[in-house]
Amino acid sequence: MNTKQKFDNKTLAMGAVLTAIVIVLQYLGSFIHLGPFSVSLVLLPIVIGAALCGTAIATWLGFVFGLVVLISGDAAAFLAVNAVGTVITVLLKGAAAGFVAGIVYKALANKNKLVAVVAAAVACPVVNTGIFLIATRVFFWSTIKEWAGDMNTVKFLFVGLVGANFLVELAINVILSPTAVKLIDIIKKK
Repeated sequence: MNTKQKFDNKTLAMGAVLTAIVIVLQYLGSFIHLGPFSVSLVLLPIVIGAALCGTAIATWLGFVFGLVVLISGDAAAFLAVNAVGTVITVLLKGAAAGFVAGIVYKALANKNKLVAVVAAAVACPVVNTGIFLIATRVFFWSTIKEWAGDMNTVKFLFVGLVGANFLVELAINVILSPTAVKLIDIIKKK
């Protein structure tokens, strides 16, 4: 897509389907927990959206992911501590993850589409988790210190809160995103 990003009917339809998938996967993912957080299965359609529809759709998908997290109650523990900080964190991390995935894909797609998809699949959970970690320091640090108890707060944050989730999200994205995009490309050619 060019810098003005005109959306044709196919792009809008794909964006709508991916939006529905984001909503369904976030609700389903809320039942799959590693530690205190649910696994974000929705990063996969965000990366697919980045590859097939562009940065704007990927940003939208990330924003929808954030909205569903807020609506579903997945962020309830943080909402109780700082509602404004939670809303900012959840919406920003989702939208930014989609935006960065779209930018990374676009930057690399002309050279090698597989590398572009894998790089976007890595960037998406890195940005999602990175913004969460930064926001945790800004908005929730005293609460995290309380939750850590006698454990080092930074260690608790990386090992107890985000470690396993991040690794699972990264693995899901890196393994499944290229496969999904390739399958969709095959279907689109038919």
